[in-house]
Amino acid sequence: MSLLVLGTASHVGKSITVAGICRALSDRGYTVTPFKAQNMSLNSYVTGDGAEIGIAQAMQATAARREPSADMNPILLKPKGESISQVIVLGKPFKDLPIREYYRETDALLEIAVSAYERLYDETGSVICEGAGGAAELNLYDRDIANIRLADRLKIPIILVADIERGGVFAQLYGTMELLPPNIRRLVAGVIINKFRGDPGIFESGIGMIEDICGVPVLGLVPYTDLQLPSEDSLSLNDKRASSSPIRIAIIHLPRISNFTDFESLERGASVEYVRPGKSLEPYDCVIIPGTKNSVEDLEILREKGTIQEIKRAHERGIPVIGICGGYQMLGELIIDDAIESDNARVYNGIGLLPVETRFSEYKKTTIQVTRRAEPIGPILSGIGEVRGYEIHMGETRRKGGNEAFFGEGASSDDGMVFGTYLHGLFQNRSAVLALLTYLYERKGLSYSEEIHIDPYEQLARHFEKHLDMEAIIALNNGDGGMQ
Repeated sequence: MSLLVLGTASHVGKSITVAGICRALSDRGYTVTPFKAQNMSLNSYVTGDGAEIGIAQAMQATAARREPSADMNPILLKPKGESISQVIVLGKPFKDLPIREYYRETDALLEIAVSAYERLYDETGSVICEGAGGAAELNLYDRDIANIRLADRLKIPIILVADIERGGVFAQLYGTMELLPPNIRRLVAGVIINKFRGDPGIFESGIGMIEDICGVPVLGLVPYTDLQLPSEDSLSLNDKRASSSPIRIAIIHLPRISNFTDFESLERGASVEYVRPGKSLEPYDCVIIPGTKNSVEDLEILREKGTIQEIKRAHERGIPVIGICGGYQMLGELIIDDAIESDNARVYNGIGLLPVETRFSEYKKTTIQVTRRAEPIGPILSGIGEVRGYEIHMGETRRKGGNEAFFGEGASSDDGMVFGTYLHGLFQNRSAVLALLTYLYERKGLSYSEEIHIDPYEQLARHFEKHLDMEAIIALNNGDGGMQ
């Protein structure tokens, strides 16, 4: 079986839909795998063999009970600003390209994507594919390798997902169907209406109307649900709302923020707020500087907006300051960029809270999964113990003294109140979340009560089994009535 899940727009729930279908099928005993030909995201993940893919495909692989692989996301675009993206092909950096030059590569990239799909299909026999953005982008049809051109090559059933929360769901679905090329429109086998709020009974007549005007069945009316699953891209930041927790953690909202999913596990026990440069850090109990696609440019914006001084004042108040990846580089004394001309290096002063220097000297990226043990320094690091994660970074960072934060990596102040690491996924480890939140609660004279963890993928599968016609979805296999 193969399906292609397309959307009427970005952020309608395609990634979650693919994950939910994958887990539901896996629960029914099927071997299934996710696939997205081309993804654009600054949230990425490193596979066991060192390949870099979109975090959404890693999440979907987990839902499908599969090890993430480069074939699941053969083309990954990581925006760098000024219409330039780093292009990752089969998990490895290919080149940095302006969007116009990238479009000249799409014929070759489509062949790479189709080959990756075929390898997955040969391995599992069931591939649930995800499109990108909105399917009906007329000006992109000749180069849309994630939606139209892929659908034309694969000729597999399409499920169209719409977001009723945005409003205009009739126009979303009918407009998309009408604008699809006729050969692609014929592949649409059904629609899913996502993020419904309220009494579904009041929309029964609406379902009939959609089926009449679109000519395909509504396969499900899926209520809005808030599960602890990784977000795919920065659009999700707009949906985040601070909780009422007495503990407030500030994540610096860097202009080129990447892998902000590193901190979503903290949201279960603290009010996690993404604070833009220039805003006061006075109210917060902890400050975290996240990863970024461009450490130098984002560092200069922090300097211009006065955020470096805000971070230093937070440190002076005894507030923990933590840097992850690019944030770790910024916490150091210097960043030296001589990647273009070694005899004309550009030197930038860092925040200066850690005795490290970072040098960018070549177009080389570190991508590796790691297991590390935190050094017993201060109350936070001492409680972390052994953790797993992954590194994705350009540049090399050298300690000039002081302490390692983790055995063989990172840096820490003598009291452990400032530390930096390249370890993405640190706070996806229970021990790291527990160590940080326990300290922050105790600092306020409170006790932290850990929430019971329930597998969100099982919750998602139950949600989709309840609200989707899974039997009809299973029957979609190019019209032959069942899964292969």
